[in-house]
Amino acid sequence: MNVFEAILARRSVRSYTAKEIDHTQLHTLLEAAVRAPTAMHGEPWVFAVVQDRKLLQSLSDLAKPLFREEIYRAAVENGVVPFIDEFSRPDFNFFYDAGTLIIIGSTASGPFVAADCWLAAENLMLAACAMGLGTCVVGSVLPALTLAEVKAMLGLPDQFSPIVPITCGYARGEISPAPRRKPVVLTNDFAFQ
Repeated sequence: MNVFEAILARRSVRSYTAKEIDHTQLHTLLEAAVRAPTAMHGEPWVFAVVQDRKLLQSLSDLAKPLFREEIYRAAVENGVVPFIDEFSRPDFNFFYDAGTLIIIGSTASGPFVAADCWLAAENLMLAACAMGLGTCVVGSVLPALTLAEVKAMLGLPDQFSPIVPITCGYARGEISPAPRRKPVVLTNDFAFQ
């Protein structure tokens, strides 16, 4: 699969099989991530890999009320009632039953840290797609990942700032492509057809 084929084939996977990702695959994914562009060669990214399904379920359960609270707060501010029934179900799992969570974050600070971590995330997700694996960014768990008790539960240092949590595993079934709008070009010298 060439890079453009991987870009076109990549999907957000929200249903995983029980098959586990092995250490060789993880190594390849992380190697792809650190090959991402980085501002001023900062390479601020660090990674946390969680492959304990019980721990992931506990983290999902802890994240649910925090995310619901965040959604309600945003809804009140915007005057919109959100659709959150799915997040309220007791059996809902933010990680969609994936056996692997890769958290890309940093212990550094600076104006380009988040951008660098997102670039690493895209490399990782494209590599996963090319390897026949599925991924999904699960930003809804970020409020939980910033808690001191969660960092302790995962063995992360206090100064770790989570930026991109990504589930990874084998997709359960085919996923149809989501429709995308054509690029909006604001300059007059180029029109996208």
